[in-house]
Amino acid sequence: MVVIRTIVFSLLLCCIAGIQAGLAQRVYVQYDSVTPQASYAFRQLKEALLAQKYTVLEDQNGYDYLIRIEVDTARLESESFAIIPEQNTITIRGGDNRGMIYGSFSLAESLQHGTKLQQVRKQSEKPHYPFRAIKHNTPWYSYRPSSALDQHYETVRDVRYWEAFLDIVAENRFNSLSLWNLHPFVYMISPKNFPAASPFSEAEMKEWQQLHQEIFRMAHERAIDTYIIPFNIFVSPEFAKAYGVAHENVYPNYYVSGDTSEIVKRYMRESITQLLQEYPTLTGMGLTLGEGMAGMTPQQREDWIYDTYIEGMRQVGRPLKLVHRIPFSSTTESLGATSVDLERLTRKSIEREANLDFIQEPIWADLKYNWSHAHSTPKLVKVHGGEMFDTFYNPMPEGYKITYTARNEDFFALRWGVPDFIRAHVAQNSQPYVGGYFIGSETYIPAKDYFTAVEAPVDWQWAFERQWLFYKLWGRLLYNPATSDRVFQNEFTMRYGKKGKDLLQAYSLASSTQLRLASLYDSRWDFTLYGEGFMALIGDSTQYISVDALINQPTLDPDYVSVKDYVQKSLAGNSFGEKSITPPVLIRMLERDSRKALRLVKNIDTMHDASLMYEVADVKTWANLGLHLAEKLKGAVALQTYRMKGGKENQQKAVAHLQKALEYWDEVIKITRPIYKDMPLTHYNGSSHDRNDNNLFHWARIRPEVARDIDIAKEAIVQAIK
Repeated sequence: MVVIRTIVFSLLLCCIAGIQAGLAQRVYVQYDSVTPQASYAFRQLKEALLAQKYTVLEDQNGYDYLIRIEVDTARLESESFAIIPEQNTITIRGGDNRGMIYGSFSLAESLQHGTKLQQVRKQSEKPHYPFRAIKHNTPWYSYRPSSALDQHYETVRDVRYWEAFLDIVAENRFNSLSLWNLHPFVYMISPKNFPAASPFSEAEMKEWQQLHQEIFRMAHERAIDTYIIPFNIFVSPEFAKAYGVAHENVYPNYYVSGDTSEIVKRYMRESITQLLQEYPTLTGMGLTLGEGMAGMTPQQREDWIYDTYIEGMRQVGRPLKLVHRIPFSSTTESLGATSVDLERLTRKSIEREANLDFIQEPIWADLKYNWSHAHSTPKLVKVHGGEMFDTFYNPMPEGYKITYTARNEDFFALRWGVPDFIRAHVAQNSQPYVGGYFIGSETYIPAKDYFTAVEAPVDWQWAFERQWLFYKLWGRLLYNPATSDRVFQNEFTMRYGKKGKDLLQAYSLASSTQLRLASLYDSRWDFTLYGEGFMALIGDSTQYISVDALINQPTLDPDYVSVKDYVQKSLAGNSFGEKSITPPVLIRMLERDSRKALRLVKNIDTMHDASLMYEVADVKTWANLGLHLAEKLKGAVALQTYRMKGGKENQQKAVAHLQKALEYWDEVIKITRPIYKDMPLTHYNGSSHDRNDNNLFHWARIRPEVARDIDIAKEAIVQAIK
């Protein structure tokens, strides 16, 4: 009887708990409806509550749970948040509006991943970096003339695109959006004193202004700072024609001399003032000192910027934020090199700007991390133009902080995600003088999906949605590098259920191929490496990286050892340090991780789920690219050994390994040919002024170049035998 009573009592408790859980469905959310940011936070939370079958009440009567969304500047620092559950009340506190939004997203995320309101636990987070920005180029008046950029024109003019993109920016804790093109002004204002500069009718101009006003309104609502970052010195063709100046300083040119005519100065200065006055929620401006400024000394460039941008900002009449990109040319050439003197001059200019009362501190002094290829080694090896010296942080700066642009010119089609790589970035760059990062590309715009070939429904519309893991990893880990992998894996599980349980690990292993190739193969500006295509700038065009190119190219990461150096030192009997990543070490890493990634996804059934199919296919593609590189390295070592030492068996090994490398490339083609379109990419064609529309890429299109490696090995001759 005792046992029976115990069982009955337990069942009764379960029933009561079930009834209570069933009743606890009515939620009232208390927030400041007058504040746009609070209203936005409420909408995000409401959507998550409704998706989990809660009823969100219009008034406070009869609620089972009360959620308060509020700002508490006294107890929390800027951008931080705390979630505090107490009985049937959950309070979301933000150190400011931004923190309030992040707290609301955090609770919404917990709900989406299956947490019930009664299970919510106390938590808090605060920002690691104060600056976490997206770099987004526009397809109009773009930096590179290319059909790869032109194709996004209509998409980027769609307000729905920007609404979805800004949601991702806010959700992933990025706090700034920067928009880049050669000369944005005529797309945003009708210059009052230079009407001939505008190429648009009044009706057309109104459409452009409505677009930009809506972008900035939505960004402001999401507590996202906004920056316009033009290149210099550029004008519209209409301005050049009407006023007889700056004829070369127009799209599509960029490596041209600076036109410092007084009328150009006045036009630029007035345009900046008018722009910032007509868009009151626009946070600030960015300065670039490179393109369109050939023939000018570094001091002349800084003086021109001060007389135009800074003076134009002074006349706006409100506080503004500033990004001062650190120039890369210490000469009068467009493409010069870094120097200590250039750094001293730039620091002096930035410090002068920081002392101006209309410039909000800190100024963000920006450098490109490892030039245009940050997805390589987390070590800072170089910046645009070469070496970075210690001028900007010795002595410790006041009034500005260093930011790094982590450019991605290496993968656009394939999904990528290596969380520990980003954590290593943060660990390497958390000095007091570092303020944060820009994340984005120059030669790719994440707007139109021009990749997807299958007609089955997928869970994305825009291109950036395909790369959701990329944005989530960078944004969340820049905000809080202690964010657990569980957060990212939960997203896979939410999307794909049990089938997605190993996908984060699989991506971390497989897409490390990109990092290793870029660490092995030294690169500089945009087209010197395109990682997912195994292409690089060879001669005057972007080509598949041949076995000879792989042998002879120096490494980016100083711990890596090139094939040429490895063979030479090995034949000489020299040893390598413990930290050295020689070709054999790299081969083992590639094979280990690629094969494990393939095992993790081998048995995932992707039938009837095209989105999951693409996720799995990308893991397989990266993994086979990794195995391709491993075999190519084996072949390269054997080939170089044959050339330096002789021995027919070395040549035979080279041929065999390169044939195996081709087999892995064929596997990449087999995976990608049915599901990826031929993709227009902004590849280099040897000229900075001409369009390059003959730029379609697919792994299948360059198979003959891959196969050519076998012939190179067969045709090799012994260079020297000692």
